Amino acid sequence: MNSSQIFSHDLANLEMSLRRYDLTRYTVDLRFMRPSSDAENQPLHTTRPLVSIDFAALRACSLDPQAYGTLLSASLFADPALRAAFAQARGLAGDCPLRLRLAFDVGAPELHALRWELLHDPNDRLPLSLSSQVLFSRYLASDDWRAVYSRARGDLRALVVIAAPNDLDQFGLAPIDVHAERARAAACLGSIPSTILAGAGQATLTALVDTLREGVDLLYLVAHGALHEGSAHLWLEDAKGASTIISADELVMQMRMLPTCPRLALLISCQSAGNGCDDPLEALGPRLTEAGVPAVVAMQGNFSLQSAAIFAPRLMSELLRDGQIDRAVAVARSGLGSAHDAWMPVLFSRLKSGRLWYLPGFTGPRGFKRWPAITSSITKGRGTAILGPGLLEPILGTTRTIARHWADRFSFPLAPHEREALPQVAQFLAVTQDVNFPRDQFSRSLRQALVERYGGELTSSLCATGAATLNHLINEVGTRRCATITDEPHRVLAELPFRIYLTTNPDSLLEAALWAQGREPQVALCPWNDYIEQRLESYDDEPTEQRPLVYHLFGTLDEPESLVLTEDDYFDFLIGVTRHNHLIPHAVRMALADSALLFLGFALDDWNFRVLFRSLMRQEGRSRRSRYAHVGVQITPDEGRITAPEQARHYLESYFQGADISIYWGSSEEFVRELREQMQRLQEQ
Repeated sequence: MNSSQIFSHDLANLEMSLRRYDLTRYTVDLRFMRPSSDAENQPLHTTRPLVSIDFAALRACSLDPQAYGTLLSASLFADPALRAAFAQARGLAGDCPLRLRLAFDVGAPELHALRWELLHDPNDRLPLSLSSQVLFSRYLASDDWRAVYSRARGDLRALVVIAAPNDLDQFGLAPIDVHAERARAAACLGSIPSTILAGAGQATLTALVDTLREGVDLLYLVAHGALHEGSAHLWLEDAKGASTIISADELVMQMRMLPTCPRLALLISCQSAGNGCDDPLEALGPRLTEAGVPAVVAMQGNFSLQSAAIFAPRLMSELLRDGQIDRAVAVARSGLGSAHDAWMPVLFSRLKSGRLWYLPGFTGPRGFKRWPAITSSITKGRGTAILGPGLLEPILGTTRTIARHWADRFSFPLAPHEREALPQVAQFLAVTQDVNFPRDQFSRSLRQALVERYGGELTSSLCATGAATLNHLINEVGTRRCATITDEPHRVLAELPFRIYLTTNPDSLLEAALWAQGREPQVALCPWNDYIEQRLESYDDEPTEQRPLVYHLFGTLDEPESLVLTEDDYFDFLIGVTRHNHLIPHAVRMALADSALLFLGFALDDWNFRVLFRSLMRQEGRSRRSRYAHVGVQITPDEGRITAPEQARHYLESYFQGADISIYWGSSEEFVRELREQMQRLQEQ
């Protein structure tokens, strides 16, 4: 079974968590998730085994990796029940690799200093970190709440930093061969577009941070480092090529201010994962994880440049095969063979999927062969585009960011996982302040996001005085994006001959894009509450290609009372669309029941998506939907949510009873690009 076959489905996951029990012992918790399961992780034992670790004995074995691994393994797996549970997990994984993630409670920081990469399988006594059947990583939590998105393989960008100050000999450090390291990095990264900071005075902190700010997926860093007296340091360069020793605190502070972090940092730097003496959590690798980098490969101890010359190319070669960082690290470690420092590379990861990139496209057991059907439906007026909040994120950021900001500012008291859910946080504000307060804050937050991101591009007088409406400012930015970005989703959708567009978004970007194409959009609001019903102007026309209907399901910014924002609003929406169903235009009801549906910009666990689906399933005539061969749903891969196409497809099939679901795994831009290409092929036939 090759890697592309293995990773077409979820892997089995085993989480091993150690928590302090008393001064000398720890409890072990094993939780297992079956492949392709949506269920919560299942415990593999009814009682928590106790583990005793003799730190002094391990330190005495520090110069003998084999003896160290044997002693550590004997300590961890001393309890027969734990050995049996681990063997059970290996058996349940079947022919697929088992993803093993090791985590330590905050009350046991001393465990991070141990060389867990020397751990042996208790049954065959082979090193777990070198096995292709056990994908080993250490889990480190982060208080960074920025969303972690996968990137399409073709869109990856890398930053290579090779710091070789001209005065390393003054610090007793070996010289770094810049030309050799640069050639090695270029060979490792292959066709990935890369910015390289290497050469006298180039590898400065300012240049590193400025390049990261432009958007980088992979950070490849070659530099001398050290962990001394509880603080990590890195030898970078100044403008003249001399050493500038920066602390991890400096770099972490800068990275916390970036819009996005790299998905992977590869640190070819000594002691970047600890030195066995000082607090390893203060090393550069864990600190970057803390700052928000979701996957970090770092070195515990003094990793030789000779081993780095073997490890790094093997790691990147394997990573470019399938995007699985934990598998790539395992293969690269094994390539070091019997080298004395083969155990030193450490993978810190908080990626659920372990995947750094994906190949965009439709997924499913038979692939996707129905482009002719969907393009024909659109051309003949039997296709309906449904727009979700993901289409607004490039301009305004995510609703999760707004929710987190509100939760912090207004002391949201509920569960941490709800701090990212805008409906829950908005509901809290509606109760503790008043019902209009969340809507006022929503407009204020969006305006602030626009000014922060595009203040220099917006009409300065209107922006400064507040004379421009929020929609006007959004359209000003959107118009520029449509003019410069060929695959901007609103632009592409406006070019295509849809007659009905349904949107859950409150902006008017789509209407502006349609006018720019010479079309005359007709706009209507869904009558989900009494306010809209009283102000409603009935829409009785028949949408055409020239005069398409843009139907706002969850309200508009120009009518704040129409916005669906709080939990109560979503519940009222479900009630209202049933009660006022006769007020929904006939063309919209027919589109929902009797056309091919294309969803763009949704996350499966968003309230917008769930409530929209629920109301859709209540529509009369929904049985006619089975006449259409499929429902197409574009989903952006997003860590922390559903991370596998098969999970997404099964989830949707439970909603669309009997329908054939086609999942497009990729960004909105990638989806509309392919959609437009398919439409052009139809016209050329």
